[in-house]
Amino acid sequence: MLDKSSLIIVSPEILLMVMACVIAMVDLGVKTRLRDMTYWLTMGTLAVVAYFTGQLAVENQTLYAFGGMVVSDPMGNWLKCFATLAMMVCLVYGRPYAADRDMLRGGEMFILSMFSLLGIFVMMSGSNFLVIYLGLELLTLCSYALVALRRDHATSTEAAMKYFVLGAMASGFLLYGLSMLYGATGSLDIATVFKIVNSGQVKHQVLVFGLVFIVAGLAFKLGAAPFHMWIPDVYQGAPTSVTIVIGSAPELAAFAITIRLLVEGLLPLALDWQQMLMIMAIGSLMVGNLAAIAQTNLKRMLAYSTIGQMGFVLLGLLSGVVNNNTLSAANAYSSAMFYIVTYVLTTLATFGVILLLAREGFESEEIADLAGLNQRSPLYAGVMAVCLFSLAGVPPLVGFYAKLAVLQSLVASGQTLYIWLAVFAVMMSLIGSFYYLRVVKVMYFDEPITATTVSAPADVRLVLTLNGALVLILGILPGGLMTLCAQAIIKTLGT
Repeated sequence: MLDKSSLIIVSPEILLMVMACVIAMVDLGVKTRLRDMTYWLTMGTLAVVAYFTGQLAVENQTLYAFGGMVVSDPMGNWLKCFATLAMMVCLVYGRPYAADRDMLRGGEMFILSMFSLLGIFVMMSGSNFLVIYLGLELLTLCSYALVALRRDHATSTEAAMKYFVLGAMASGFLLYGLSMLYGATGSLDIATVFKIVNSGQVKHQVLVFGLVFIVAGLAFKLGAAPFHMWIPDVYQGAPTSVTIVIGSAPELAAFAITIRLLVEGLLPLALDWQQMLMIMAIGSLMVGNLAAIAQTNLKRMLAYSTIGQMGFVLLGLLSGVVNNNTLSAANAYSSAMFYIVTYVLTTLATFGVILLLAREGFESEEIADLAGLNQRSPLYAGVMAVCLFSLAGVPPLVGFYAKLAVLQSLVASGQTLYIWLAVFAVMMSLIGSFYYLRVVKVMYFDEPITATTVSAPADVRLVLTLNGALVLILGILPGGLMTLCAQAIIKTLGT
């Protein structure tokens, strides 16, 4: 018999699943071009889910359900809330674009987005290897379908095929690593695995062998080098309304399962996985920032930018345990959480402007397509400039504070190697600022290719303006979000 408390803990997931099925049925009778009924039902559902997850997060409790397989804790609930809000923003920005390209003949875009969010929720709630993997598969299968949603477009189909093949390989890596850990410890429960690994009863070599495959699988989901190959092709090939979905909420899920598996489950092996993350962080910063300089396609440039940004997230994750001492863990992991949340916020606005500039028969994907945007629309040029400056780490924007928090966690460790890593990260950021500033230069100083004014629906204008304003406001007043992240991590790791 199901425990009532377990059902309450997973109520957001149940609501999301039930409403996705209901909306799929309702959509059969919707005939309008913009799928108005489907859209508003989806947005209403996501708003309620965001409220529920926010309420659970504010309660600041850690609760277990279904025999300890599912956990509800502050970190997971806040990330669920942020992921839901991110998905709502994605659908607001993406609907006009999708309608212009005949991608809304059915309600697949909305329904698949809801099921992918359900997968994200399951990943974030997982306290068991199988639950995490089930959530991961639900998310990735929905993502493959979303990338291929524009069925008559060869580039999108090719991107979906590449994503599918590489994603299947990464899922195999992760599953093989988890199976190795299960074979070594005899348990699928993360807390039990932690106790057994911490006891020292299992051979270190066996654990490290499984750990290598787990880290490889996680690196693919985060988009970190050398497992980054799919990101540029998928970002460029997927319809932009899908690219924004892939580049936002799933990044929060990847961060959540990294914390669940590496920190909550395998913290006694921190010396081993931190070395792997360090190599991947260095590779991501180099590949992302150097390769982005050569790009002329805006979506491809932002894909390499993502790889570089993930390097910073890894830097935050690798400085949590110093000389077998976990005193700096909360500071390090909360700075990484702050970084990934603010990165997603900035990415949403960046792709929102790209979607806004795209019109029927014209994608606005090349950097040259933004020429003279300030003359055509000072507001949207300003939002784009704010986001690009934030990604480059220019004060007083939120990207600067996020980078500063990660660098501070490295320097606070007192380790010479980590201090040199911080210096290297700053150098790579300086190199990276070139390709961000190049786009700003094109928007403000180049002559416009077309005199067409930029128009957008009222909801898109409102959300985009708020999105850009938050990037600035959270940079000037970052304390609230930083405290929220710190308290969520402390409470989560404390249990």
